[in-house]
Amino acid sequence: MLISTDKAVNPSSVMGATKRIAERILLGSPLRRHAVTEFRVVRFGNVLGSDGSVIPLFQRQLAAGQPLTVTHPDVRRYFMTIPEAVQLVLQAAVLPEAAGRISMLEMGEPVRILYLAEQMVRLSGLVPYTDVPILFTGLRPGEKLDEELTSNVEATMPTIVEKIRLVRTNETDGDELAFGLDRLEALLPAGTDQEVRDAIRGLVPEYAQAAPRPAVADVEVQLGTTGFGHAARQPAGRADDAITGLPGPIDKGVGRPINIAHAS
Repeated sequence: MLISTDKAVNPSSVMGATKRIAERILLGSPLRRHAVTEFRVVRFGNVLGSDGSVIPLFQRQLAAGQPLTVTHPDVRRYFMTIPEAVQLVLQAAVLPEAAGRISMLEMGEPVRILYLAEQMVRLSGLVPYTDVPILFTGLRPGEKLDEELTSNVEATMPTIVEKIRLVRTNETDGDELAFGLDRLEALLPAGTDQEVRDAIRGLVPEYAQAAPRPAVADVEVQLGTTGFGHAARQPAGRADDAITGLPGPIDKGVGRPINIAHAS
């Protein structure tokens, strides 16, 4: 069972592109046709409350009396809970129709990370932008505003399990896959970064290398003006409460926009 990611769809980073290569290996390798092992793939969105997810980060920042950091005011992500993630893996492992295919969870509408940050502040008994500043740090290299669950050459179909769907994708050219993997392996010891990226793109034509992010000095942020010092004494809310009633309006900032480089 390969744990893949929505970042494998039209990837803009090496991480997403290599996850897509892993999908292709499991689903398109000629060796799979002669194997007794069943190979299956699950695509995850963001898992709420897991290590490295945004909710624990916001909780730590609130507990430390720090501003909350969001990469961009318009960035949105699909979310699933830890029980949903575990259930997806277990059910995809036993569904007969999931063999040799990609399974994914119906995750509804994407959530704005900015709204999630605002909800976390409110659940702590504070007011966004007034008591707790929210800083926009800029998209990281390879980061998208919106993640996708399927590409335009893929389609989904239902299964007998509610909310689990299968992704139909064409992985028939095993010789082309083997040639691309051999080329990539040959470049790894001494190839340049760009040569390796080009070899990755040969295996994942939809991989589009993201442009470099703007310098920090070019990112404008909105800071509140009063009362942030007591934030560390307030308890952070539960992760599942933070997304209740989504989507919602973005609060208006209080105070003037300032340059993050000057702020630091």
